[in-house]
Amino acid sequence: MRNLKLLLCAMFTLALTSSAFAQDTPFDDLPPTNEYGKCYAKCKVPDQYEYVELQKVKKEASTKLEKVPAVYETVTEQVLAKEGTVKYKVIPATYKTVSEQMMVEPEKRKLRTIPAKYTTQTRQVLETPERGQWVRKKKSPNCFSQNPDDCYVACYEKIPAKYRTETFQVLESAATTTEDIIPAKYKTVTKKVVDQPARVEEIPVEAVYKTITKKVLVSPEATREITIPAVYTTIKEKRLVKEGGYTVWTEVLCAEKTTSNKVMQVQKALKGMGYNPGPIDGVMGVQTQTALRQFQTDKSLPLGNLNMETLKALDVNQ
Repeated sequence: MRNLKLLLCAMFTLALTSSAFAQDTPFDDLPPTNEYGKCYAKCKVPDQYEYVELQKVKKEASTKLEKVPAVYETVTEQVLAKEGTVKYKVIPATYKTVSEQMMVEPEKRKLRTIPAKYTTQTRQVLETPERGQWVRKKKSPNCFSQNPDDCYVACYEKIPAKYRTETFQVLESAATTTEDIIPAKYKTVTKKVVDQPARVEEIPVEAVYKTITKKVLVSPEATREITIPAVYTTIKEKRLVKEGGYTVWTEVLCAEKTTSNKVMQVQKALKGMGYNPGPIDGVMGVQTQTALRQFQTDKSLPLGNLNMETLKALDVNQ
């Protein structure tokens, strides 16, 4: 009778989880299996469009008259403005400091008590047992789209048992005393002595010149005709080629299994098959996603995530 009650409780919990999951998605079906460690995803496939470009005259060609200004050249001449002189600068004396150490307070000794040390020991007490449920993942590293609503990932996860921790103190070492040594204190007595005496330095001041300029006409003012070409604008017409939607449930690699090492294996496999995933760095970046999407398209595999069929085609362990 007890086993029958547990079975009915598990079935009721699964029914509630399924109902809550369906209300949070644009579709009402669940992944095909309830098995620990497995994850499934439905990815949004966008509408596909093509663009047709048309050229249209925005402004007709025209002409205009432009004034060409007269051209002058400048003739320069250097003229002495101020004769060179000599000035004197007084360099003050510099001093250095001589220091001497003097004891102010002698060394002291002081007894100090070191308190007892305790360690904390714990034990675990079970509060709730282990169980399983479907959990929706809002954004998975398997999804290529940056929009978290484009992929719905459902994982059947194990909810671990919950324990509480009880603690108590155990004496590790008893209290002791130790002797601290306070070192002697010293003060520094300083005095200044002349390092270099004052002196006078002679500094030459260079002569100053100014430039006299005058303009000479090279060519007179004129006019010329300039042709302004027509201006065109490009009009793009958007046409729907294929409507998008959501894919069917596809088994994907769960987020906790999408490790840096696993992504590096995928990158190496893609590179070995002639695709360019970018650096082999274990990061599912734009280059890796582009190469993976092209591989899935070429092999007619499910698109938009790191699914089990793609891993199998790449010969990467799941």
